[in-house]
Amino acid sequence: MNWYLEVLKKYAEFNGRASRQEYWFFMLFNILISAFLATIDFFGGSFNVETGVGLLSGLYSVAVLIPGIAVTVRRLHDTDRSGWWLLIPLIPVIGGIVLFIFMVQDSTSGDNQYGSSPK
Repeated sequence: MNWYLEVLKKYAEFNGRASRQEYWFFMLFNILISAFLATIDFFGGSFNVETGVGLLSGLYSVAVLIPGIAVTVRRLHDTDRSGWWLLIPLIPVIGGIVLFIFMVQDSTSGDNQYGSSPK
């Protein structure tokens, strides 16, 4: 839970580096919270079938959009890549796979152009 809160504290910080642990724990808690809120929306009656989003899960998604982008950019920086690589999923099928591979790769050792190693 600490990693999740650390990402939220760095709400719109796109500079620096984020470790694999920081990124993946944020994503894990993000998925768990989203699933919980979607369940509440479904049983509470605020789930819209046409859009596939409920009130609480929609508000949560908007609230964590910027921190999610920021931690992904910092994670790309940790692998010594520009944050612009975040746009690669715009390429159908292959783009998402490439971004996933970048996210699971180990950090570059030592300092790089984006800062010192978060390890």
